[in-house]
Amino acid sequence: MNVFVDTSALLAVFDRSDARHAAAKRIWEELLSGENTLVVTSYVLVETSAVLTGRIGMEAVGVFERDVVPALRVVWVTRDIHEASVGAHLAAGRRALSLVDCASFEVMRRTGVRTAFAFDPHFKEFGYEAVGGD
Repeated sequence: MNVFVDTSALLAVFDRSDARHAAAKRIWEELLSGENTLVVTSYVLVETSAVLTGRIGMEAVGVFERDVVPALRVVWVTRDIHEASVGAHLAAGRRALSLVDCASFEVMRRTGVRTAFAFDPHFKEFGYEAVGGD
């Protein structure tokens, strides 16, 4: 199964102080042990790295880059995807919905991925199945 992995899930896996850490870690291990392709965008990688740097530190970023990123299928955001995402972001007109979210939805739409490992409620709001999500 193809599963999109959101920043919210990756952060919960890494951050032991996150209320969803235990559930996130269990789901992550289940996804890794199954026949799953774990998909992310390059924007999710940047966002995750930035938040890990501030919240936990550079050691966590090193572990993320060395141990997690190789397990992911990265869809690099092209100019076309970026422009479509900016259009969706501006059309939504909501501060709580980020450009990274819009890029995620655009890539999911283009690749046919319907399931996300996410704790961000926007995935369900936009019609996707959220594994472990709010």
